[in-house]
Amino acid sequence: MKKLELKFLNEEGKTVTISLDDPVEPVDTAQVTAAMDAIIAQGCFYSNGGDFVEKKEARIVERNVFDISF
Repeated sequence: MKKLELKFLNEEGKTVTISLDDPVEPVDTAQVTAAMDAIIAQGCFYSNGGDFVEKKEARIVERNVFDISF
């Protein structure tokens, strides 16, 4: 399963991550940037360290799980 991770810095300078399942690929960098800017501008999320104040990074993360039979 792939996830889009949006990483922000909060008022304490700590990283806060928002993860979204099944991102559309290829990723539209302009849309991701605009969405992150809107999240910061509208203050729609809050963390223990305060509001989001800066974009840090965005990335696609893929996790693979392989069961081991006993």
